[in-house]
Amino acid sequence: MSDQLFSLSSWPRAIVHIDGDAFFTSCEEAIHPELRGKPLITGGERGIVACASYAAKKMGIKRGVTLAGARQICPDLIILPSDYETYSLFSRRMFSIMRRFTPDVEEYSIDEAFADITGMRRALHASYVEIAGGMKREIEKELGITVSVGLSITKVLAKVASKYLKPSGMTVIRGREIAGYLQNLPVEKIWGIGPATTSYLAKMRIHTALEFANLPEKTVRAKFTKPGVEIWQELRGQSVYPVSAEEKSSYASISKTKTFAPATNNAEYLFAHLMRNMESACIKARRYRLAPHKIAVFLKKNNFDMAGSEAVLTRPCACPLEFSGVVRELFAACFRPDEVYRATGVILLDLKPEAGIQYSLFDDPPQAEKIKELYLAADELGKKFGKHTLHLGASHPIEKLGRGRRGKPTAREETRLKGETRRRHLGLPLLHIKTEP
Repeated sequence: MSDQLFSLSSWPRAIVHIDGDAFFTSCEEAIHPELRGKPLITGGERGIVACASYAAKKMGIKRGVTLAGARQICPDLIILPSDYETYSLFSRRMFSIMRRFTPDVEEYSIDEAFADITGMRRALHASYVEIAGGMKREIEKELGITVSVGLSITKVLAKVASKYLKPSGMTVIRGREIAGYLQNLPVEKIWGIGPATTSYLAKMRIHTALEFANLPEKTVRAKFTKPGVEIWQELRGQSVYPVSAEEKSSYASISKTKTFAPATNNAEYLFAHLMRNMESACIKARRYRLAPHKIAVFLKKNNFDMAGSEAVLTRPCACPLEFSGVVRELFAACFRPDEVYRATGVILLDLKPEAGIQYSLFDDPPQAEKIKELYLAADELGKKFGKHTLHLGASHPIEKLGRGRRGKPTAREETRLKGETRRRHLGLPLLHIKTEP
């Protein structure tokens, strides 16, 4: 059945997926040319590998490995702190290059994006393959990094294609060629298929993407929920996931975490980080005019075990000053003085639109309105002077005791150009170029 046709037309749609190759370390190599080809990782501030260069990957170093474990594999390993400020600049530049070819670009993550180039052949006087190749060439030429490109007729197939030849590959899956690419692809490699669905498919004796795509529609609709049916349709060349160029404006949940070093059992310091997490999460919620009805907090131990707790608020609220007492109770339920912790985190759940939220009989509406006005002022100050310029007293121990970083700060953090402050930098990466004296 490998020659079965799922689409009679080669290009009913044309979707490009671009994926940065080892993006963080590629950015570091672009601004530090002397590092190219060397075993390199980022994540020095976290104590674990955040991203490994391909030279490091060839030696067996994987994401999530501890720094100690990575050094055992490669004693000469180059370890850098993650410079997220610079990586985001490369990311924005990559997406802007893609928009030269089409306005329909969906930013999926810091190093991935989809682009719908359907109908652009006449405007750009090029085939779809040439357009996708042009995106790849311009990104690599202007940014000094490599990307892998997938071109196909749906988003799921485009993502399958971009993973096919890494790094710096380009794979084209036309409508008539779908079956050949799915034939040996394990189902767990399909975008959107997780461990639970993989196990479920294994019980049905379905192990490859082609076996899944060949299931009858009646069987798929009877045995799978809506996401499973949609993935099945996309694999068969039926485009059901549009490329959304609009900025995301709705969230099912919002989470914020902070890893610090050294690990500690200082209750005041841990709670300060937890409240700072909560402030960051609520700033994002207020930006999108959302408010959580449920909150969860967790502490990560030094051995990576987790302890967590959650609570339902009396009404949806995105002003931490109103429910800091609840956070303290959740913290007390998680914290053990005889344990040491390396990270804190919060999750805002059951998010509701801020408009239309009603006060209950137990609320104090005048006080709640005053708190809301206070946060409006805090958000304005944050826009002007940086996030957390005004912060809750409960999080102030971070300012006194430090933020808890491993390793050296990034070069960008140590350098301030004229007019910059500790929190506000110009959108410029620092390039390191050797010059002759």
